[in-house]
Amino acid sequence: MTGYQQEPSVFDKLTGTIPLTAGQAAVIKQTYVLLGVSVFCALAGGYIGATSATLAHLFSGWTGWIATMLILNIVPRVAIACRSNPVLGVTALVADGFLSGIALAPLLWFARQVDPQLIFLSLAVSAFVFIGVTGYVMISGRSFSAPRGLMAGMFFATIAVAVLNGFLHIGILGMLLSLGVAAMGVCILVYSTSSVLRSADSDSPIPGALSLFAGIFNIFVAALSIALRLFGGGRRD
Repeated sequence: MTGYQQEPSVFDKLTGTIPLTAGQAAVIKQTYVLLGVSVFCALAGGYIGATSATLAHLFSGWTGWIATMLILNIVPRVAIACRSNPVLGVTALVADGFLSGIALAPLLWFARQVDPQLIFLSLAVSAFVFIGVTGYVMISGRSFSAPRGLMAGMFFATIAVAVLNGFLHIGILGMLLSLGVAAMGVCILVYSTSSVLRSADSDSPIPGALSLFAGIFNIFVAALSIALRLFGGGRRD
């Protein structure tokens, strides 16, 4: 394990290249595999939340707000505490992803009533950001170049926005806003990856997967919230 230098700036994390040991290269790939598991579980939880009026009502009140805060804070801590136990750690990651999707029930239920395509739009932007950066990480070898990660993420995000416009006709403003959200998401994911690789916890994929999942989660929530503000007003039944 190499020594860790002084914490670099945000600019350095988005523009620098990190040489990796064989162990670090293996761990960051495992991290993204576990991130994929968390995202898949969040999709399952989100689908349940989007289709359940009961859950939407439950999480809309103050008790639901408390439950959401507990889910988003306690479960990740449990996963980190279990980092040395792969079975318990991965189980906590699965629970974190699934329960995070469930906790979005009010937002997803509302968006589904307004226009289900808004969920698809936000999901597609988030997914292509994830695919682009993940693809680069998987082929990066023994170094991680933040600029190349940014370019890979934005390349896939641009494709996503172009395809979505072809199907959903979101217009120039919609495309620009989607690209803006995607750019923010790519920066968050690449920055988080750089932070994970420089962290003292980089010997385990579990803390990194939790950190990256939080980034993907926030990207989706931001994309859906913007989509609702931009397109939701005129699409109510």
